[in-house]
Amino acid sequence: MTEKVEQVDQIVRVARDAWQAAPPIGDGAYPAFGERLVASVGERWPELARANSADLEAGRRRGFPEPLLERMSLSERHLDQLRGLASSVAAQLPDLVSPGPAVEGPAGVRSRRLPKPLGVVLMVYEARPTVTLEGALLTVSTGNAAILRAGKEVSTTTAAFARAVSAAVEAAGLPAGMAQVVDDPDRRLLRGLLGRHDAIDVLIPRGSPSLIDYCYDATRIPVIASGGGVNHLYLHRSADLRLAAVAALDSKLPAPAGCTSLEMVLVDEPATARFLAELGAALRERAWPPFTLRLPAGLVEAAAVGVLPAEPIGDVDDGREFLDRTLALRQVSGPDEAIAHIARHGSGHTEAVFATADEPVQRFCRLVDAATIVVNGSLRLNDGPTMGIGAELAISTNRLHVRGPVTMDALLTRGWVVEGGGALRDDLPPPRLVQPAEQAFEPARPAAQPAPAAGARAAVSTAVRRLVIRESRLSIQADDLREDEPLNGPLLKINSLGFVGMLVRLEDELDVTLPDELLVGRRFDTVRDLVDVVAGSVPSAGGELR
Repeated sequence: MTEKVEQVDQIVRVARDAWQAAPPIGDGAYPAFGERLVASVGERWPELARANSADLEAGRRRGFPEPLLERMSLSERHLDQLRGLASSVAAQLPDLVSPGPAVEGPAGVRSRRLPKPLGVVLMVYEARPTVTLEGALLTVSTGNAAILRAGKEVSTTTAAFARAVSAAVEAAGLPAGMAQVVDDPDRRLLRGLLGRHDAIDVLIPRGSPSLIDYCYDATRIPVIASGGGVNHLYLHRSADLRLAAVAALDSKLPAPAGCTSLEMVLVDEPATARFLAELGAALRERAWPPFTLRLPAGLVEAAAVGVLPAEPIGDVDDGREFLDRTLALRQVSGPDEAIAHIARHGSGHTEAVFATADEPVQRFCRLVDAATIVVNGSLRLNDGPTMGIGAELAISTNRLHVRGPVTMDALLTRGWVVEGGGALRDDLPPPRLVQPAEQAFEPARPAAQPAPAAGARAAVSTAVRRLVIRESRLSIQADDLREDEPLNGPLLKINSLGFVGMLVRLEDELDVTLPDELLVGRRFDTVRDLVDVVAGSVPSAGGELR
């Protein structure tokens, strides 16, 4: 453990020293970094492609699901996207780093806001290797020092990216520690970094709900994160149903595990039959990937979509992030029922409304609480470049600092410069008194419950069931979940995207250290399979738990 503490100390010290030694924003080294990063990645692309192929092959041997393999993969289009991203960053930087307009107070005192970097930014993410490049480019270009920690699934690709990023930092003339890629997958290292609120200024986790929830619970570092993508599309009876059908497919099928992916259509009951007919017509006109539609029992046979399998929808599908090509549909009586459903089951990420009538659109936009609301369009329009607000690092559901696309502007803070011109406060006319606002109060988090005894299989079973319920975003109790329940079935939706966060939580709750390869890359059919593997790996239990 001492070794990990020393390693954490070294990482944060190097990042802090680099940030303090870096030139001020506006220096030519920052746009140069983007140019050098594109060149460095381009020169190493064959090496990066081989490294990524090795990770993908390892993932296939471990039985990773197809959506996870898609997230892990690299292609030439990612290199093209990096070029476009670097160009966009360079174009935005001059305006972003310029001082704000001056405001004048009594006796000629002038004040202006001055943009400054946030400081040291820690990014924690799972299986998407390109986040390493995006995180390095956007954070460093805005004068921040970046600590980037990717998931073990893409460790070979990440190590190759680390060499490209380091070379770009050096070529741009920036301090070497401005971008550190942490290639040690040991979770003790992650815990150590999360405990360094004294040296890390911002934490940006990207990944499964379990990982993000764990980061919120395990750190005092300010967090910018998504609350998950349980997203809906409300279809009003006045909507252009053909356009809505195509938008629903575009919102789901190209990136089914993305945070802006559509999970459920809420359709006014009188428009349901026509919408399903238009959905079938849209599917016949274009080669969309196959998917499953979950419908109310009375519509499964009557839908007559004809080109896709339909299944009955269940209560467990409300508030569910499927992470695959499954799309649910529920009928509602009108806007108020749709809004109430979203308030109960949505995650505050991306919601959409389709209507030609103005009143339901205005009502939906006023009453739905979400980071982004899309009107008559695909949910995937919730994207910084697409919205015209610039390159984005993530999409935040936070209420403070930034909500929606986390653009470069959100990676800056702004202080004040006051030009006093020799003025003294006592010489100025009395200021107009303003009643001070009440100080915000944040109630303390409830004290953590003691970890259950690691030697009891029942404790392991309870911990595992509680975590798979949380990962599936269900509102049931652990005692209500049977151990013979399939992990990837009608009720639960568990895949390896969530295993990293689940493993960290299991270790904390059971107060044990579990092997790195315990969950990642293994197949589990039921909850009992998962319980048996975890219980058999708890040191104090030995073979007694089996």
